[in-house]
Amino acid sequence: MQLCQRPPRPSARRIVASAGIVGLALTAAACNRGSASDSGSGGEAAVGVTLITKDSTNPFFVAMQNGAKQDATTQNVTLTVASGKQEGDDQGQITAIEDAIARGDKGILITPMSTGVNAAMKQARDAGLYVIALDTPPDPPDTVDITFATDNREAGKLDGQWAAATLDGEPAVIALLDLFDDKIVSVDYDRDQGFLEGMGIDVADPTKNGDEATSGSYSGGDYTIVCNEASNGAEDGGRTAMERCLAKNPDINLVYTINEPAAVGASAALEAAGKDALIVSVDGGCAGVDSVRSGVIGATAQQYPLKMATLGMEAIAKIARGGEKPKPTEGLDFFNTGVALVTDEPVDGVDSIDSAEGAELCWGN
Repeated sequence: MQLCQRPPRPSARRIVASAGIVGLALTAAACNRGSASDSGSGGEAAVGVTLITKDSTNPFFVAMQNGAKQDATTQNVTLTVASGKQEGDDQGQITAIEDAIARGDKGILITPMSTGVNAAMKQARDAGLYVIALDTPPDPPDTVDITFATDNREAGKLDGQWAAATLDGEPAVIALLDLFDDKIVSVDYDRDQGFLEGMGIDVADPTKNGDEATSGSYSGGDYTIVCNEASNGAEDGGRTAMERCLAKNPDINLVYTINEPAAVGASAALEAAGKDALIVSVDGGCAGVDSVRSGVIGATAQQYPLKMATLGMEAIAKIARGGEKPKPTEGLDFFNTGVALVTDEPVDGVDSIDSAEGAELCWGN
């Protein structure tokens, strides 16, 4: 991986929150992997690990799966990859967890679908498997042994801060395109509520979407929230959600989206309606960075799924061979894998990187 082959670029130090410290930890972990024989393959039995993502089509989860597959040989891991059929398929993840237990795996890496899979994750831990959540911290966090994830609330805040500064006092007419409307997922409310906090909008319950005042003042002027619509994290869902919002108010000028596929769908709906709006999102995937470069997305908070998968794989292999368990980042209840805002329209007071650097870092390359 390039992470160990080049010195950090100066602008890479602008990754926010605790990512500066986290980056050092990530580099150390990646550079200490060594060869397959160093990781215990010389005479040692392979460690069984199952990676369970929410689906196998979202580019974010595809990147995570590919990273795990590449790292499995290095760690002398027998890897099984599974997923739900689509976002919201709790039963698909539950079945994969039960299969991992029956197979005698040592650990599970999972992007939990919702609280609906909590009981199955507890069952796995009771059976002696070490369970690591990736990307989506479960609710409550101690449902798993540890989580490797982006600080999703910080990601949302970066989007909100950039949007507020970009509007520069103009009234904000906001569409919020969330993940679900029938499930509670921490990544969903953390990004949504973080965005509102970044805008300077008071939230009511920080773990609930849609209960804030629909009008009032943000840090730069007045705001109106037109809608909270579920996109299911998909392009077609984003388009449909945006169409519903425009039917309520055609003057929307700011759109928050849970992820970049939803953002692309929202952009298509706006274009079809002859409308224009600022769009902010989260993921920072390679296609998403291209959308920033082309102007479809104004800014996106970049996260690093390859690092999540790599560190999770290393942790389970190490624990299975008698090593120490990983610890959360200081001050958090998860291990923070870092976040950076990607935009070609930087604003004062909000740290960011441009799309050129975002393209070099996308997915955690």
